[in-house]
Amino acid sequence: MTIKFDSLKINTNKSFEIIDITSKIDELIDIDEGIISIFSKHSTFAIVVNENEEGLLGDLEFCLDNIVSDKFSYSHDTIGSNARSHLKSFSLSSSECLPIKNAKLDLGTWQSVFFIELDGPRHNRTISLTMLGE
Repeated sequence: MTIKFDSLKINTNKSFEIIDITSKIDELIDIDEGIISIFSKHSTFAIVVNENEEGLLGDLEFCLDNIVSDKFSYSHDTIGSNARSHLKSFSLSSSECLPIKNAKLDLGTWQSVFFIELDGPRHNRTISLTMLGE
């Protein structure tokens, strides 16, 4: 059994941005079979698996904006003025654990891995990758 570590840096240009990072992760996979943990090192971006369809991605932004409305005042805004970003991240996931087969992510036909920026634009957002396998 082997454990390998790597990381991925992402720069964003908008306050809310969805980036498909599937191919970037595949390039960094350093084992043939096993699992990979993909973990956000920040509390205002998320890692999720879903379908890469433009309408669906727009719907996600619409839903998050309606779950955490900007018409309210939030206590955390007195510290960092980004309470909405933190609250949206509670609704999503900070990590995914996925299978690896033939040195690639073993995803379903329509699945992709997404980095979702909730508090951009930002530079050098860090995604931690831990691979366990052979």
